[in-house]
Amino acid sequence: MRRLCTGVVVAALAVLTPVAAVAASADSVVQRPVVRQVNLTGVVDPPLAHYVEHAVTAAGRDHVEAVLVRIDTPGGLDSSMLSIIKSLLASPVPVVCWVGPSGSRAASAGAFILMGCPKATMAPGTNVGAAHPVGFSGEVLSEKITNDAAGYMRSLAERWHRNADWGERAVRQSVSISADEALRIHVIDAIAPTKADALRAIDTGGRIETARPGVIDAALHDLIDPNLAFVFLIVGLALLVFEVFHPGAILPGLFGALLFIGSLVILGMLPVNLAGFVLLLASVAFFVVALKVPGHGLPEAAAITCLVLGGLFLFDPSVPNARVSRILLVLITIKATIWFTIVLRAAMRARKQPVKTGAHLVIGTEAVVVTPLEPTGTVRVQGEEWTAHSAHGPIPAGAAVRVVHRDGLTLEVSPTVDTEVH
Repeated sequence: MRRLCTGVVVAALAVLTPVAAVAASADSVVQRPVVRQVNLTGVVDPPLAHYVEHAVTAAGRDHVEAVLVRIDTPGGLDSSMLSIIKSLLASPVPVVCWVGPSGSRAASAGAFILMGCPKATMAPGTNVGAAHPVGFSGEVLSEKITNDAAGYMRSLAERWHRNADWGERAVRQSVSISADEALRIHVIDAIAPTKADALRAIDTGGRIETARPGVIDAALHDLIDPNLAFVFLIVGLALLVFEVFHPGAILPGLFGALLFIGSLVILGMLPVNLAGFVLLLASVAFFVVALKVPGHGLPEAAAITCLVLGGLFLFDPSVPNARVSRILLVLITIKATIWFTIVLRAAMRARKQPVKTGAHLVIGTEAVVVTPLEPTGTVRVQGEEWTAHSAHGPIPAGAAVRVVHRDGLTLEVSPTVDTEVH
């Protein structure tokens, strides 16, 4: 009996052990740590800053293992950069920044964010630097602003015991270095070819979940584009000029105003060179002069020159990817020239032409009866068909009549000398 009981126990253990192992394995999968990934890509602007702040705050609330910030940015607004850095420093969970994959960069504002990150890593084939402050007026920046930016970069580097001297040079001299050089002079903490390698820099790992931006944040972030700002500006101004020279066309004027305002909003978030902006305004002004005072092609040539130069110098060249596409610049120049020199001129000529048709001009003219007037029918006058009434009896189709009066949309006609009235 004892042997039988022992056998039953052994058999039960043999069956239950795999089940327990499977249950433990399933439990370990469920309990696997979660890492929240935040994508800091594109221009650093208010929508991107709002997305990063919200994702980091939610990571703390959801008790994730860590936050992985993937960086690939040409830079952006100083205010948005500060908001992102503050959110990373205040994160309740560990944060590691990773410039990757290969080909990515942390330029300008991105360099500040990487330097201020608790753990900074870069993939091979990436770069960091070019952090000289730029703004709406391009290079016209006071020494006070540069000193403030350099001091802030130095304070971030010293907080995490990194190379503060290089950080200051990145601000003052816009220097940029590769990932290998950044590790060698201790600007970053580790080279990380992959996300998993970046997480190992903070002795963690787990299942990576990407935080997605809200619909509004994503849409606004996509609008912050140099090419889009350029197109909005030129098209908006062109439509506004059309409204001035062709009053009454409400929709083009309204649409032009919206585009122009939108361009100013986008430009306010990009490193704009004031000289380029003024050149674009001058271009439109020269096109207007050409419309009002023909100058044998000289105003047009000046307008085209200003448009091309304005597009080339609209954005500060020290910021990567902040420039107008050369192909787009050529296309916009051609279309703007056609718009101002052909379309608007044709519209202006049309407005100056005397009115050749209209109800008040049909009286006294001859018409042809289309359908018999018995006494009401249809006549054709000046290529248009009108309802007509004969006060002199029926008139057959094809007969010639003369318009003697108009009452609303009905003409009163009388037969000509050769017309036979029945």
